[in-house]
Amino acid sequence: MQNYSNIRVLVVDDEPAIRDSLSAFLDDYGFNTSNCGSTEEARELMMEQPFDVCIVDLRLPGLSGEDLIRLASKRFPGQRYIIHTGSISYNLPEELKALGMRPEHVFHKPIRVLTLLVKCIKQLVEETGEQMPAH
Repeated sequence: MQNYSNIRVLVVDDEPAIRDSLSAFLDDYGFNTSNCGSTEEARELMMEQPFDVCIVDLRLPGLSGEDLIRLASKRFPGQRYIIHTGSISYNLPEELKALGMRPEHVFHKPIRVLTLLVKCIKQLVEETGEQMPAH
């Protein structure tokens, strides 16, 4: 298994069992994982350290997951997002598509094949790296 400790992932979900199990899986896979249960906590963590990929539940206390993505994408343009939702009828709004999100960045709960999530995280990080200017 590869070491992905240089990839910072934030899991934002208000359900502790889902948040903890998803974080534990990503930790086991070698990602540098943090987690929290609300949009407000997520914003505080992002201020301390930007993340490569944020896995965001849509229904959160306070601001929604979509609101978090909209706000964070303005402040942290290098971050990428994956939506993790229990809503089977969710359609990605045009505003999020304009931020570069695609339908394959939406995962429905429960995620049956977690390796697909790992693949999505790696692809988002690779795409971001390709868009970064050379130093």
